[in-house]
Amino acid sequence: MPFTSSFLSVMSRSLAIVLLVMLPQFSRAETGPLLVELNKMEEIDSGGCRAFFLFRNQTGKSFAGFEMSLAILDGQGVIDRLLSVDASPLPVQRTTLKLFEVPEISCSNISEILLHDVTACQPQNEAEMDCFAILTLGSRASAKLVK
Repeated sequence: MPFTSSFLSVMSRSLAIVLLVMLPQFSRAETGPLLVELNKMEEIDSGGCRAFFLFRNQTGKSFAGFEMSLAILDGQGVIDRLLSVDASPLPVQRTTLKLFEVPEISCSNISEILLHDVTACQPQNEAEMDCFAILTLGSRASAKLVK
């Protein structure tokens, strides 16, 4: 039985609608996470600890603003302090090294760093967004980095 032109027309319109609905899904699949790694920690002569963070931006967006609120937990797991850090800018498809100093606590007395909040997440030329969903955390240091 041959296809009628009206049947083919309905099928082509249906296919076009399906493609329009699925297109945003395909473009989202090309973006990856923003990986934040606590790479190492070293003692500072003044008595604090210097933390080396690597930011691997695989999101498909450059970030003009990216600020985190970190809770520093001591060796007993008790919150010692909150620390605000500005890691911007974070260029797209690049790994960026950022160093932050945690004053008045030795590295050996930091058991964990908790990402308490992302206080700013501003993609370049876009509106502010919630970055928690795209963050992946890791640590190569003795202290854990967790959400």
